[in-house]
Amino acid sequence: MESNSSAGHITGPENNKPGKRPKYSCRTVFLSDIHLGTPDSKADEVVEFLKHIRCQKLVLNGDIVDGWALKRGGRWTSRHSRVIRKIIKLTEQDGTEVIYLRGNHDDILERFLPLAIGRIRLCKEHIHITATETRYLVVHGDGFDSVSTHHQWLAVLGSVGYDFLLQINRFYNHYRAWRGKEYFSLSKHVKAKVKSAVCFVDRYEELLQNLARQRKCDGIICGHIHTPEDKQVGCIHYLNSGDWVESLTAIIEHHDGRLELVRHAEFLASLRHGPLTAIRPDHAVS
Repeated sequence: MESNSSAGHITGPENNKPGKRPKYSCRTVFLSDIHLGTPDSKADEVVEFLKHIRCQKLVLNGDIVDGWALKRGGRWTSRHSRVIRKIIKLTEQDGTEVIYLRGNHDDILERFLPLAIGRIRLCKEHIHITATETRYLVVHGDGFDSVSTHHQWLAVLGSVGYDFLLQINRFYNHYRAWRGKEYFSLSKHVKAKVKSAVCFVDRYEELLQNLARQRKCDGIICGHIHTPEDKQVGCIHYLNSGDWVESLTAIIEHHDGRLELVRHAEFLASLRHGPLTAIRPDHAVS
């Protein structure tokens, strides 16, 4: 993350006390594809990330709870419950507004939309306006995946296959860790090597950029395909928040309106030891 004193700052009295975690103050955080209810959901890392954040708005952009996996006998653990508790705690202690957009794995929410419970609002899509008045359309993105939209049985089959790849990946990475090697993503390797998968991602991004233009937005923020991205294509800013299964990425809007794709480990390292610790704490939270 870049050091920018107008963008955000370390907050809270805890920063003057040894052993207390620093918190990074920002305007908005976007998370997607946590897939609670699956063994590969990095629920602990999500909680750790949120404990280091103070934001005005948290956008949960779909597939937060994996209803498909739970239907197939997936296990809901105390780690998954902690994520939900932490989100509720943000609304109670920090006054954070939470926008929960339904995804395809948590499409059971469709029948309840729109719905507001306290400071938590459930909806299908959201227009986010940054501090600089830039308009972003926020959608999960499954509506632009023809398999998810028209052939759900095939999408479920693909989900089973993805889970199988993750299971193999788990054992393989235990071996790699034992050998002192870094994490390797088998699913990302397959995506990169299979031409049809590469074409799918390109087409997916193109369709969402077109939707942003139709809605008179300057950019689009999505999830769904577990491929984090931040790029400008013509007049449209395309952002994908990735996932909390393998990528462990999120999008942060700083107080100056700048949007940044951050990775869990790098964000926490920079917050604790890097340039963020040098940001002056005298800027008022907008």
